[in-house]
Amino acid sequence: MESEQLFHRGYYRNSYNSITSASSDEELLDGAGVIMDFQTSEDDNLLDGDTVVGTHYTMTNGGSINSSTHLLDLLDEPIPGVGTYDDFHTIDWVREKCKDRERHRRINSKKKESAWEMTKSLYDAWSGWLVVTLTGLASGALAGLIDIAADWMTDLKEGICLSALWYNHEQCCWGSDETTFEERDKCPQWKTWAELIIGQAEGPGSYIMNYILYIFWALSFAFLAVSLVKVFAPYACGSGIPEIKTILSGFIIRGYLGKWTLMIKTITLVLAVASGLSLGKEGPLVHVACCCGNIFSYLFPKYSTNEAKKREVLSAASAAGVSVAFGAPIGGVLFSLEEVSYYFPLKTLWRSFFAALVAAFVLRSINPFGNSRLVLFYVEYHTPWYLFELFPFILLGVFGGLWGAFFIRANIAWCRRRKSTKFGKYPVLEVIIVAAITAVIAFPNPYTRLNTSELIKELFTDCGPLESSSLCDYRNDMNASKIVDDIPDRPAGLGVYSAIWQLCLALIFKIIMTVFTFGIKVPSGLFIPSMAIGAIAGRIVGIAVEQLAYYHHDWFIFKEWCEVGADCITPGLYAMVGAAACLGGVTRMTVSLVVIVFELTGGLEYIVPLMAAVMTSKWVGDAFGREGIYEAHIRLNGYPFLDAKEEFTHTTLAADVMRPRRNDPPLAVLTQDNMTVDDIENMINETSYNGFPVIMSKESQRLVGFALRRDLTIAIESARKKQEGIVGSSRVCFAQHTPSLPAESPRPLKLRSILDMSPFTVTDHTPMEIVVDIFRKLGLRQCLVTHNGRLLGIITKKDILRHMAQTANQDPASVMFN
Repeated sequence: MESEQLFHRGYYRNSYNSITSASSDEELLDGAGVIMDFQTSEDDNLLDGDTVVGTHYTMTNGGSINSSTHLLDLLDEPIPGVGTYDDFHTIDWVREKCKDRERHRRINSKKKESAWEMTKSLYDAWSGWLVVTLTGLASGALAGLIDIAADWMTDLKEGICLSALWYNHEQCCWGSDETTFEERDKCPQWKTWAELIIGQAEGPGSYIMNYILYIFWALSFAFLAVSLVKVFAPYACGSGIPEIKTILSGFIIRGYLGKWTLMIKTITLVLAVASGLSLGKEGPLVHVACCCGNIFSYLFPKYSTNEAKKREVLSAASAAGVSVAFGAPIGGVLFSLEEVSYYFPLKTLWRSFFAALVAAFVLRSINPFGNSRLVLFYVEYHTPWYLFELFPFILLGVFGGLWGAFFIRANIAWCRRRKSTKFGKYPVLEVIIVAAITAVIAFPNPYTRLNTSELIKELFTDCGPLESSSLCDYRNDMNASKIVDDIPDRPAGLGVYSAIWQLCLALIFKIIMTVFTFGIKVPSGLFIPSMAIGAIAGRIVGIAVEQLAYYHHDWFIFKEWCEVGADCITPGLYAMVGAAACLGGVTRMTVSLVVIVFELTGGLEYIVPLMAAVMTSKWVGDAFGREGIYEAHIRLNGYPFLDAKEEFTHTTLAADVMRPRRNDPPLAVLTQDNMTVDDIENMINETSYNGFPVIMSKESQRLVGFALRRDLTIAIESARKKQEGIVGSSRVCFAQHTPSLPAESPRPLKLRSILDMSPFTVTDHTPMEIVVDIFRKLGLRQCLVTHNGRLLGIITKKDILRHMAQTANQDPASVMFN
């Protein structure tokens, strides 16, 4: 057989050379055949093989890179299920990468045999582009559908269009000839609920009726959303980004990206946004796009059978999600790279770019906002920013960092309380209470009654001659000549002062309600509420600076550049900078956030103020705690996620972290040819470990390889069904050659095919910072600890997370996912 011939030809000894010729995008995980044995050169080698001696450690070539790729070649037929993973387990990145390399070699070797094989090879090569194209198309279409439906249902809380029931408020009045410039949103075709029910458009009775109907619709939408989530798809709640980060790091959560989750999340996202809760649809749209990517990946064997390759599709899908959420294709690619992806080769960068492009194109074709643009917030400012303005921009950055630190601590404390008290057992009641409080407080204030996206749009908009908002109620100088684009700074009128008071109340309301809303059992994004809080604060600061410049233009800070009658300050720009600062304070994003905001608004000229505010908010936020809201929720839920941003600075060794510890029972191991089927089944039943090291014998403790619990179970069950003579007393052999057995012995069971011959090992004296780096960069699940080639213990990903929690004075039990 092919793999046996490779054994005899010494293929294992030359495997290191095959690694050095790997293509660039596969270099991260191509160390599968090298056992990294960090030891002094006089230590014994773990297995026979070539050694490369370095100054600080020895790299021992302990097995072929193909020892795991030829897993199934030694058997007459493959065992179904071997190489797959259970729910809530971490994938073996190295094994998955090796499987893909072997599949690729097999296809390349056959492609010249016939035209059919060449066609299969071309299909395999193009399947990556096909799957991201389908993902982009689906993401764009669903995002357009969600935008249109959410706008219509949001307006349904206030009234209905009699001429066409499917029109929202704005669309209803588009074709009307009876609207006035000041009241452009009033037309006879649009009827409020009070007009329909009691026939009054104005007055106390009308106000109370509209108030009651507003609360009724808000509660109805919220109740329907949480009921659908609870009954049909519990995974559809929340933002989804913490879980997607964890899945992309290699964790398996079955059903989280399934078709039911996609369908329910799409429907309930519309309902949750329309209910008026302090949440956004941008984070959940990333989850929706990743569901599309996961579902389409099952159409292509290259991705459906390989968990590591599937995660490349999910990285591209998350870029498409941000692309349609904000109309920011480049920002989406950078978001995927900076924030969510764990393994991001160059090939994935190109595919993410393409997926974001396709998704944005589809959304632009649908034109959900009716403005022929990808985004709702597109603005055009006519005044450049001045150097002095960096000071208030940096102050907004400080505010954003403080808000981010406060929000993370308050929200995590509330979510932890929800988990530990009876309150968490009644998710429907919690959503109804939060929705009721939100609706009751939001209705009287026009700025909180507005859809949050519309509020941000109004705060970003510059005051031109065509604006009728109370934020633009300035006292006009009757002697000044009318200038269409460049209106000079003017004193604020009563409308502006009343708007500032209402905005201050809206700011307090948004800050409090967002803390309690993020994490409830409906789809809830954080981008839009955070941006709204920053935009409100920024607009208030912008108006304050504008009035300061108007009344004190002779001060030295204004004298050089702000003349009387000139348009110096743009309050909308301050709102944009504040929005970016607050979102940066909560998520700790930097590069991708700046790009998203300037794509979102078209404000390319204002990149420097955005960069200054975002960087300041990150520094201030990091002073109170380095993790963003998504990392905090990952830690709260106990997902096994090793954050690459965290630094490990403690001087511990592998021997301090490995198990078994002192006073622990000895390590559960298998011997290569001394155990029976019953012995192995008893060990599997008596322990809960995910795998077992295989050693030569109990006396020598020399390491042979590593066998996974799931593979052992499946292989034994398959052998009992398909091979005659396999009984409980059959000897199990992991060695290359079966030992001689007495004639009356039952038939032995050969399981060398499921054995990982090249498990990663380190010595007991390896510093833990190197071990942590190996786990992060290679995505390992476990690493074996040896001394002079003899097995001492094992370090798993969870051991590392526990150890890092202990060194940070946290509860080690908190990192365990349940």
